[in-house]
This record gives sequence, structure tokens and C-alpha cells, in this order.
Amino acid sequence: MKLKLIPFMLLLICGYTAALAQGFKVGVKAGTDIQKLSGKTFSQEFAYGYHVGAAFEIGISKKLGIQPEVLFSSVSIDTGTSFSDIYHFDNIKKAKLQYIRIPLLLTFKPNPFMVLQLGPQYSILKSADKNLLENGQQAFKEGDFSMMGGLQINISKFRIYGRYAVGLTNLNDIDNQEKWKSQTVQLGIGLTF
Repeated sequence: MKLKLIPFMLLLICGYTAALAQGFKVGVKAGTDIQKLSGKTFSQEFAYGYHVGAAFEIGISKKLGIQPEVLFSSVSIDTGTSFSDIYHFDNIKKAKLQYIRIPLLLTFKPNPFMVLQLGPQYSILKSADKNLLENGQQAFKEGDFSMMGGLQINISKFRIYGRYAVGLTNLNDIDNQEKWKSQTVQLGIGLTF
């Protein structure tokens, strides 16, 4: 129940902030997610996926703002050679994860073209590979809280961005043998209206 309240509260905060804002823009964005999970049961190579979604640029002052976003993200992570040995799954080579990601970024514009971004991101697991089940329980927790930082370049209405997010939540919902934490690089382009 608590997981479902978080997006609602974020929307209320964003709506209130937008009403007080000095500038408000809506945009669309798409790009690649480059992600890996920590732990010996997963490959330490980064895996490639994608994200698409919407962003809202809310100006608080000339240099400061807030940029809430809603993104759909999908990535397939390779399991390590010891995954089946430790968790007794037969022949599982990948874990496909699909999330609704909700970053809430504080933005700082040192100049009109460059935007520094920093803030939390909450990700809601929408689906995971159905092969990763044990006794009817999903292998991954439903939510992932992370901290994100990055850089966005503004060229007229176009946006080019790169970010790094480090997960703070242990995603392992099977047992406590190992902590699974995410690391994600997001690269993408966007367009504001």
C-alpha cells in the first residue's frame, strides 16, 4: 500500500510546485539504460536496455529548478555462473526487469545551456522474469530507491542528458545470502514543449 502512495505524493508536490513556479515546460524523452546489479550471482558486465517517458521542468528561480519525471524502463541483466548453484534455479541466464522510474531532480543552471541535476529516484517494479520465482515468491523487491546525479545540455527545445544512479535498496527478495543493488547509467535525448 505504501508503494502506491509514493507516486501520488510526488504528483501532488509537483503540482503544487508548478503552480508557484516561474517557468514550466513539459517534455518527452527516450534513451538507453546501462545497468548492472551487484553481487556474485550476477554478471559484473553492464547490460543495455531502454527508457521512454515524460519530464516536467519547473523553474524556481533563474538558476534553480525541479525536474520530476516518469519513465518506463526495461533491461535484461545477465546472471553469473553461480546463480543457479546458489538459488537452485534451472538454466536461468537473464533477469528481465521492467520499472516505472520516478526521478525528482533538483536542477542548477550555471549557464543557459548546461544543467546540473541531483536527486532521488524511486523505481516501481512492473514486471520481472517469471522464471525467477521460488515457492511462488518473486526474486526481486517491488521498489528500488536510488540517488542520481547528472548533466543535461539544453539546445533550444532539445535536451541531451547523461546520468548515473546508484541503488540504495537491497533488491534480493529471496533471502539474505547476498545483497543485490543496482547501478544505472542513463543516456538520452528529449524535446520540450
